[in-house]
Amino acid sequence: MSNPSPDSSRPSPHAPVLTWLLIVAHAALLIVLVGNVVYLRRRRSRETPSAWPTVSVLGPARNEADNLRRLLPSLLDQAYSEVEIIVYDDGSDDDTAAVLEQHAAPRLRVLRGEGPPPGWVGKVHALHEATRAATGDVYLFLDADAELRDSQALRRLVEYHHAQAEDAVLTGLPRLRGGAKLLVSLVPNATLVGLPWPLVVRTADPSLAALNGQCWMIRAALYHEHEPHAAHPNEVLEDVTIGRYLKARGLPPVQIDVQDEINIFMYENATDAWHGFRKNAYLLMGGTTLRFVIFFALFFFCFVIPPFVSGWFLLSIYALKAVTDRVSGFPAWVSLFAPLSYALGWALQVDSAFTHWTGRARWKGRPVALREESGQSH
Repeated sequence: MSNPSPDSSRPSPHAPVLTWLLIVAHAALLIVLVGNVVYLRRRRSRETPSAWPTVSVLGPARNEADNLRRLLPSLLDQAYSEVEIIVYDDGSDDDTAAVLEQHAAPRLRVLRGEGPPPGWVGKVHALHEATRAATGDVYLFLDADAELRDSQALRRLVEYHHAQAEDAVLTGLPRLRGGAKLLVSLVPNATLVGLPWPLVVRTADPSLAALNGQCWMIRAALYHEHEPHAAHPNEVLEDVTIGRYLKARGLPPVQIDVQDEINIFMYENATDAWHGFRKNAYLLMGGTTLRFVIFFALFFFCFVIPPFVSGWFLLSIYALKAVTDRVSGFPAWVSLFAPLSYALGWALQVDSAFTHWTGRARWKGRPVALREESGQSH
């Protein structure tokens, strides 16, 4: 008996509605993915400025001693001369202060705080205070778990930013390193299949915008004209909110591939990753019960149900995950466990929702509160 060919397995006109809906959904995801990959590559143009701007690298730090041991040397090693590095120590109770002292240098300025005032989230307040002390022409916001990959990385980032429009807000897809790859790989996967980036700069809808808070650049004058952190002091998911805020004011974030310039070491192990994503997952899915249910149902429909409907959809899931893993630099073995990654993502969403609903969400030793009626966090 001969094996059935792919043609013989195609749904007939009488195939279940579910099958056809999945075909449409996966085709749409593939179109978005291909469009985003092409977009990221085309946007990666560099232009040397006639006069190099002074860059202020701004970073928040709360209990980030281990990460700062990696970040600070990479910043201090930059060949770019017109740079100041400002780290805001947000009431750390680990060795953060000692690490900052060990790396004391003329380029490095340390600001110290004892936690945010009422109505502010720690990271948002830290970055707001850092911008008040900054003197650069351009601001580069970097999380403490970042690392510049070579001594010319900052120069290339300035060239990428200069190649965009005068009022460009530049953000990027960095190389994600560290542990918990089955979970962490879902981050670029969501970025590449969940939001059509070409439409971010071609439409006026602020909901079609996002900012990667791990790394983004903006001219200082533009920043202070709009003061995005002061405008959203109580946002836990501040990068998404700021991205939409800036786009509504005619400054859509431009996403490029910065994997050659920036590493991000998000989490060292699965436990840390689970706790970190648990804080954000519910907020990323809307931050209200209704929005969560809608996004949760869509995720379940697109990534959890398909393997049980047809082997072809299982192959589709493998293909989508393999492409995003390849583009974002994850090893091939991660793609082999694509169904497990999506199942973990599904379970994480449930855990995140219950954590927020029961008021148990915490991060860096501080509670993460939720304002359910408005869909915003604080």
